[in-house]
Amino acid sequence: MQSWDVIIIGAGAAGLMCAIEAGKRGRKVLILDHASKLCEKIRISGGGRCNFTNIHTTAADFLSNNRHFAKSALARYTPRDFLDLVEKHGIKWHEKTLGQLFCDNSAQDIIDLLLAECRSASVTVKNPVTVKGVRPLPQQGSGAKFSLESSDGPLTCNSLVIATGGLSIPKIGATDFGHRIAKQFGVPLTPLRPALVPLTLNEADKEFCKTLSGVSQNCIASVKKQKFQENLLFTHRGLSGPAILQISSYWEPGKSISINLLPDQDIEADLVATENSKKALTNVLAPFMSKRFAQEWVERKAENRTPADLGSKKLHKIAEDIHNWIITPAGDEGYAKAEVTLGGVDTKDLSSATMESKTKPGLFFIGEVMDVTGHLGGFNFQWAWACGHAAGQAV
Repeated sequence: MQSWDVIIIGAGAAGLMCAIEAGKRGRKVLILDHASKLCEKIRISGGGRCNFTNIHTTAADFLSNNRHFAKSALARYTPRDFLDLVEKHGIKWHEKTLGQLFCDNSAQDIIDLLLAECRSASVTVKNPVTVKGVRPLPQQGSGAKFSLESSDGPLTCNSLVIATGGLSIPKIGATDFGHRIAKQFGVPLTPLRPALVPLTLNEADKEFCKTLSGVSQNCIASVKKQKFQENLLFTHRGLSGPAILQISSYWEPGKSISINLLPDQDIEADLVATENSKKALTNVLAPFMSKRFAQEWVERKAENRTPADLGSKKLHKIAEDIHNWIITPAGDEGYAKAEVTLGGVDTKDLSSATMESKTKPGLFFIGEVMDVTGHLGGFNFQWAWACGHAAGQAV
């Protein structure tokens, strides 16, 4: 029987950060992962360069049933704190749009940083190790609270941290292990669904998108009061790109999305301008969108005549459709293509200061397994660092 102060299940971003902080406090820490290759989600993130934080992170960048839950941890471990760690390890980085920070080289730099910090903090990392079962132990003073049956043999610990992630991208090892542990211990879950995910369309709209597959367009995608201005990308099955991934977290099945295809342009003013009155409609639109997009849009949504021939009423309707394209997705691409899982362990049962269950002392949940989901652009990594740090200070 191997005894530990802290066992962390899941050696991803949150789990490794928690292990580092606990180890620095002198805790005897074991971190387990079922994968033969660690940190695959970090490795593939940001196109292989890891969008490791966002300098503009606030609690408003996260979805949760408790919108205030993330504030405490985010305030105590900021993007600057993680950037200090990046610079300590000599990792070169750059800022892209909207405060997104990426490695110059590759995501492997972040993985190496985390594993080096684990070694420095005397953390033991074991993989691949399968945890077959967890059970609580009878409480006797300050003794071990949990017993684990694993492929590495029986284990006990005083603090157990579940950092196993959500259901997104099962091909790199995502499972429902963390959700099953929550259910076993009576910790409630909020409803789960894919988020930051491409959307699929009905047959008629899909055919339109298929002809434009690979074309991108700056837009504002909106659901109710939530809106994002970034690119959308047409695909063979529907819509993707940053604007669509962002709004997918707010979209509900059966509901519509409004897309402003020319958010920085008053296209009606261009359509009625005297100098454009004798031009084909496609040629009027082409300066503001790809020619291919303009041609397909006009073919399906309008008539390729001149503005003078169409008249002001039709021109107004064309402009309205461009600035407010209403589309009702048929569904989404599912967990296979989703970057994150929306929902998870209900934060009402967790301490916002420590991530410990309020009803099961010694049991902690961190990272994507929780009902805290960030926007696209480095926010989910910052949450992993912040909640992992908070738990690491408490285990």
